[in-house]
Amino acid sequence: METYEELLNDAYKKVRKLESSGERFEIPKAEGHFEGKKTVLTNFLAIASYIRRTPEHFQKFLLRELAASGQTDGERLVLNIKVPSAKINQKVEEYAKEFVICQECGKPDTELRREDRVTTLNCLACGAKHSVRSKI
Repeated sequence: METYEELLNDAYKKVRKLESSGERFEIPKAEGHFEGKKTVLTNFLAIASYIRRTPEHFQKFLLRELAASGQTDGERLVLNIKVPSAKINQKVEEYAKEFVICQECGKPDTELRREDRVTTLNCLACGAKHSVRSKI
């Protein structure tokens, strides 16, 4: 019969290594394809739910930043221009930096609140409040 340490070493050998950078908050990369002159972002709702923002707010930001028109189709976002995924991923990172991640503690545990005409980013971890652009 094997000892506990031998069984433990065998178990560690069978566990596969994580391929992440070790950060707690990693936004999924945009997945999509071209359909003629359109770009279809297939995991749009997955990204919006991961960053815990409304799909409407996230869509409005992407459309404005990419200077494109588009609409949601189920779980997909259809952009009426051809956009490389690298550019979409860059805009998603910018959105997260401005509307998701706290400027004080750097954690993604935040929520957007609209008070009068000011939209603020309230951190649930450290309690900080920062104003963000109201008009996207």
